[in-house]
Amino acid sequence: MIRKIIEIGHPALREIAKTVPKADIASKEIQRLVDDLIDTMRYANGAGLAATQIAVPLRVCVIEVKKNPRYPYKPDIPLTVLINPKITLLTDKRIAVYEGCLSVPNLRGQVERCPEIKVEGLDRNGEKVNFVSKGISAGTFQHELDHLDGLLFTDHLKDASSLSTLEEFAVHHEEAFKEKVMTIVEEYGS
Repeated sequence: MIRKIIEIGHPALREIAKTVPKADIASKEIQRLVDDLIDTMRYANGAGLAATQIAVPLRVCVIEVKKNPRYPYKPDIPLTVLINPKITLLTDKRIAVYEGCLSVPNLRGQVERCPEIKVEGLDRNGEKVNFVSKGISAGTFQHELDHLDGLLFTDHLKDASSLSTLEEFAVHHEEAFKEKVMTIVEEYGS
């Protein structure tokens, strides 16, 4: 079922999400939540969606990038369901990237993200997930996990003057950013 995505200013976006007990993962409620997150993310052409973005304060998020029209420069990421995820930064290096968000409609802004991270958590079957993500894709995972801690990309703006509407981003920044993405993908593989 497609759910309403709440937007910046809604207090639920600032809540720290609660851990899902492992015994609850197989429940109809959690499985329906995962399905709704996937359906809603795909319907909205998102690269990911956290439960907090539909006003459900649980540590659940989904990520998927497949030729996304909102982010044509992002490398593909297969559908990934994360329950109770955590991230470990694997380097002190940071890359500056433009991000947008379904909960911050029609805006892009530049943030700094760690280009190499380890992601751990559980999948929708309660099985352990543990992998390394690099480059632009690593930023996507960090963005979604930020939501679970009550943070938005706007909290990480490198410089508030980088904030642009989608229209102005397309005119003034997108081409240069696409070139930068290509160099990041070359260096990190994603």
